[in-house]
Amino acid sequence: MVAAAIIFFAGLGRPPLFEPDEGRYAEVAREMLLRSDFVTPRNDFVRYFEKPPLVYWVTAAALRIFGHNEFAARFQAAFFSAGEVAITADLGATMFGLSAGVLGALALALSPLFYAFARFATPDPALAFFMTAAIAAFWYAARAPGFATRRSRYLMLAAAALLALGTLAKGPVALVLVGAIALVWLIEEGRSRDALRLPWFGCVAVYLAIAAPWFVLAAYRNPGFLEFFFVHEHLHRYLANNEHRWGPWFFVPIVIGGAWPWVFFAPSGVAGLRAVTERADSPADAVQSRSAFIYLALWFAIIFIFFSIPGSKLGEYILPAIPPLAILCGVGLERTARMPYLRKIRILTAFTAINAALAIAVAVAAFVIRARLVAALGDDAMVAGSALAVGALGALAMAWRTRGRDAVWAIAAPIAIGAIIVLGAMAKAREDAEPFTSYRRLARAISPYLGDGCVLASYRHQIQALPFYLGVREVLVGYRGELAPFGDSPAAAATFIATDWRLAAAWSARSCVVVIADRKDVPHLRMLLKPAPSIIGCEGQKMALFNRPARWFAAPPPACGAEFGGVGGVKPSK
Repeated sequence: MVAAAIIFFAGLGRPPLFEPDEGRYAEVAREMLLRSDFVTPRNDFVRYFEKPPLVYWVTAAALRIFGHNEFAARFQAAFFSAGEVAITADLGATMFGLSAGVLGALALALSPLFYAFARFATPDPALAFFMTAAIAAFWYAARAPGFATRRSRYLMLAAAALLALGTLAKGPVALVLVGAIALVWLIEEGRSRDALRLPWFGCVAVYLAIAAPWFVLAAYRNPGFLEFFFVHEHLHRYLANNEHRWGPWFFVPIVIGGAWPWVFFAPSGVAGLRAVTERADSPADAVQSRSAFIYLALWFAIIFIFFSIPGSKLGEYILPAIPPLAILCGVGLERTARMPYLRKIRILTAFTAINAALAIAVAVAAFVIRARLVAALGDDAMVAGSALAVGALGALAMAWRTRGRDAVWAIAAPIAIGAIIVLGAMAKAREDAEPFTSYRRLARAISPYLGDGCVLASYRHQIQALPFYLGVREVLVGYRGELAPFGDSPAAAATFIATDWRLAAAWSARSCVVVIADRKDVPHLRMLLKPAPSIIGCEGQKMALFNRPARWFAAPPPACGAEFGGVGGVKPSK
């Protein structure tokens, strides 16, 4: 866990908050602290019930301890991800031995998808942690026939507590999926009667004692909450295909690319477990290996299928399915390293060839595609591709030179070093992508203009991170977005301006108004707003308009467009 934490926490606060997700979750936590209300989440001071509050609570605590910054906003993701790595190591070691467990944890921690979201402020790492911990607790408990021992019963109560925390992290999906995995596995094992022997009363009591109080309080204080949360946000969004629409194939490339290069060894792990089952030294060993393999397969398959069914899906949804895959990758890498010499060399030669082909493809794409984002990240992508190829070549070289038990770690080390370089390139790419994914620089440019009583407005859109960076309400002009379900309450009225004419009235009546608009809307606003706006900052497609003459004078950056009258600079005039 410590080793994983070093990887996940290093440079955690350097990149700006990614739009829109990171800005939204960080701002909800900030407003909890500001209002001292830890029951009703609010986004831009409008009630916001799309997610339960546990991640907001942890983030609010981090903000209180570390200050209002990006590190604190992402703390929970890195913390929960490091814990998940430790649980994966212990579960893999319990199932298949110490080497397989450690290699599985290594594969998990150094997988691009897992690493990316370990450093990304969303609730998904917390959900994945609690689900993984609950699944592991159930496995440990199920090793006792009929769950008859006191230890098994305590472990089941722990699993119930973990599922309650998972529910508070992202909703009842934790209970549904882990319950399905456990039940299907018991049926497949011929132990369906054991389900009746579980300590149901205690598990239900523990689950409700942890999860229910917030739901009861939120429903008491906010009429309509329960229907919105359970029906609209979970049932309706699962069945509807109205956002993030992708086909059922979506998670196939996500899993392969997100777990590369380790996933290359997963087929070998599957084949190895089948061979162990068939040739085990004792019937007990065969039964244990088979049960563990079926458990991992069901764990991965049920989550994969569940999230592949709806059209609405995002890459991070598959995170809870990565630990069982990582354990199989660890088993496969260990088995590959201990294969007969020539067979091992053939497999690692194919592995090296694939990674070399990927490196060449990345280099060609970076050269051929002329898009601004590709150009900005081209060097980072080529470093990542080269590291994969060199790491695979190093594993092949070590396989040539090393034999015996040491071959496992001799082969794994170059792959791990190459993966670490890839992750470093990913972290650098995220920083280089700042102009395309964040508005931190824009917030810094307009911050000096926002005195007491100044209005910050966004025209026909919402920049989620602006309130977090600037500490003020972001008034939304002609836009409600995901704040619409609770946007009609009296407390939310100050967040919205319905029409352009009301914006024009506020612009002329208030002494200080800053409006953030897309470039394409700036000519229209220059005609609508009187007095004529000054442009005080820009980033990407957004420009900041001010209803008074700019107090900063400098040559406008070319990206802001001098044709609109120039832009305030970065230092005040004397």
